[in-house]
Amino acid sequence: MNRLLLLLLSSAFFFSCQSKLKPAHDTIAVQPAAFADSLTKDINEIHKQGHFNGLAVAIVNEGGTLYQSGFGFSDVQTKEEYSENTIQTIGSVSKTFIGLALMKAQEMGKLHLDDPINAYLPFDVVNPYFPAQAITIRHLATHTSTITDTEEYFNKVYILKEKRDQNKAAFKELPQSFNPPETEIPTADFLEKVLSKNGEWYKQEVFLNRQPGELFEYSNVGATLAALVLETATQEKFDVFTTTHILEPLGMSASGWSFGQVDFARFSKLYVNPQAEVPPYALITYPDGGFITSVNDLGKYLTELIRGYAGEGIILSRESYKELFTEQLQAVHFTDRNENNPYNDEYNTGIFMGFSAKGYIGHTGGDPGTTALMFFNADTKVGRIFITNTNFHDKEGQRELWAIWDKLDEYSGKLKE
Repeated sequence: MNRLLLLLLSSAFFFSCQSKLKPAHDTIAVQPAAFADSLTKDINEIHKQGHFNGLAVAIVNEGGTLYQSGFGFSDVQTKEEYSENTIQTIGSVSKTFIGLALMKAQEMGKLHLDDPINAYLPFDVVNPYFPAQAITIRHLATHTSTITDTEEYFNKVYILKEKRDQNKAAFKELPQSFNPPETEIPTADFLEKVLSKNGEWYKQEVFLNRQPGELFEYSNVGATLAALVLETATQEKFDVFTTTHILEPLGMSASGWSFGQVDFARFSKLYVNPQAEVPPYALITYPDGGFITSVNDLGKYLTELIRGYAGEGIILSRESYKELFTEQLQAVHFTDRNENNPYNDEYNTGIFMGFSAKGYIGHTGGDPGTTALMFFNADTKVGRIFITNTNFHDKEGQRELWAIWDKLDEYSGKLKE
């Protein structure tokens, strides 16, 4: 759902001037409490606009978390506070974990990014317009596979945690359909039904009439297919592989890929707007947007990404991080690029890692009841995170989001002086 979020965030009118971040120090110990208190006060004042029921933010650098806090409520009815330890899904920010997992599997000799995907899949995936042209893992990882998201994605992958009646009037603004629990099928089965020529839901239109590798076309289905390739190459489930090689080494103990892997009592309610709750749901294609985490855990992850970019990460080797963060595409791969939006993560791409035209690296995420931003500045090595449990669809909501985001930018230098 990243593309929908970018459309909401793309208007240059709603971007305030971004202040230049100051160089980062290496420790949280130099954080003056007065600055943290002042930032909390300022964000609370912005949050009074009332477009987000609950949210959490963080500022991190190579040394760790410099600031984190929650605001508002994770449950409006019970007045449960949204804290830095509240968990929820983060939409397409989840895809960055696919990138790290692929690089780890390549280090282990289980696959190579330039391998054809059909060397690993239990069914063939072929662009019918160019049947002789192999789709590679790198094509999936850079959204140049020619695989697109059809109506089956939006109509079939969102599965309710429990069977319940929908308030269709409240959800009319959402493009997704929510399906009862009994419609859930394994991820591999869904992908086969959609992408295999003999699949039940297969349509030729799931592929662009372009050669693989020729054009950037953001694809949730393609991202999940990359996770399935990893599973078959490593003979390990994607959620298990990422837990073993990413979450556990980073101490991300509150995070997981399903309700059963986390403490659901800490899971925030999600809201289509400040008045209407979205029932708990999961994704059949969970690797593309189903990661559940807190801002506290995600801060540990962003710190690792910054360290990896600087050549000092612990999850991947220096060489693997270099490839993860190498811009893979050229202008010829794009039909439209926004050079003015500093957080357009589709200006260029690494291995499931977005690059903006203004030196920011990271990803945005959006799903029903979820908006997330996670970026770091490539020059200063300072990163910011924003997670909220409420959708927004208007100019006022954009103003509140960017006011908070800019406030984090403003304080990033002050917190370390």
